[in-house]
Amino acid sequence: MFVFEDYGELLSLLHHSVIAGAVLGVVCGVISVFVAYRDLAFAVHGVSELSFAGAAGFLLLGANVVTGSLIGAVLAALLIGLMGERARDRNSFIGVLMPFGLGLGVLFLALYKGRAANKFGLLTGQIVAVDASRLAVLSLISGVVLVALLVLWRPLTFASLDPEVATARGVPVRLLGLVFMLLLGATVAAAIQVVGALLVLAIVCTPGAAATMVTARRGLAAALSVLFATASTVGGILLALGGTLPISPYITTLSFACYLGCRAFAAVRNRRSRRGRPSDRHQQARPEDEQRTARLVATPATRPLSSTSAHPPAP
Repeated sequence: MFVFEDYGELLSLLHHSVIAGAVLGVVCGVISVFVAYRDLAFAVHGVSELSFAGAAGFLLLGANVVTGSLIGAVLAALLIGLMGERARDRNSFIGVLMPFGLGLGVLFLALYKGRAANKFGLLTGQIVAVDASRLAVLSLISGVVLVALLVLWRPLTFASLDPEVATARGVPVRLLGLVFMLLLGATVAAAIQVVGALLVLAIVCTPGAAATMVTARRGLAAALSVLFATASTVGGILLALGGTLPISPYITTLSFACYLGCRAFAAVRNRRSRRGRPSDRHQQARPEDEQRTARLVATPATRPLSSTSAHPPAP
């Protein structure tokens, strides 16, 4: 499965892909935390399907695939964002949008008469297509998304964790939701160029879900999510250089391994917490219980007399 002969030469030839993986790891790791907070994993899949349709359409027309992917993703994100914060309506619309985008993309690929590798790469990703120009576009998109997330960090976190209270405090929750969906669409369009449309969830949803499972601290969750996403993308690219499979299986396997590790850690921690709480309460209440028991079993000789019993009335 792995052939590491001339690995150094391959690494020097495809160093743009490794840099692209690192850039994607950072931006996808940061936005993945908000995807977990806002419960938008289903929306990510819907955006990726329409982004795939846009890329396939531009591939059929002989235009820039990155531009088509970005247009499709932003259009899908805008439509989903306009549905508002009601999960029921939003999920119903995404369920309608997903098969439409996937079917449209498959139609465009069926009409395309060019190389089969270009078709397959849109679905499962490819690292050889990341040249200097695509890396520059990807870095530009990622930089804009990161700057916007840093500027909106506090109100977006407030609106994501407690939208009702945020609305009562005057935070523009609906506007923030729409802006976030546009940023999410741009991120998905950038990630599709490396991971592919079918498995983009591995670096946009899984790292945030794993990080928020082990910590409630928002800063630490973002740092862990970036670590998981970067390890998955860069590690997957490094493995793909010496392997015979497309890049996406390596990335998804590493990402899933991070998730399983975090889930196991959270399960062990919760089990220890449940076992420790009763004993802690027992240890804390033990001195008071012993004093109460001592007062109840005290003999009349040792129990202090009250003022009335010390001076009984005269006959």
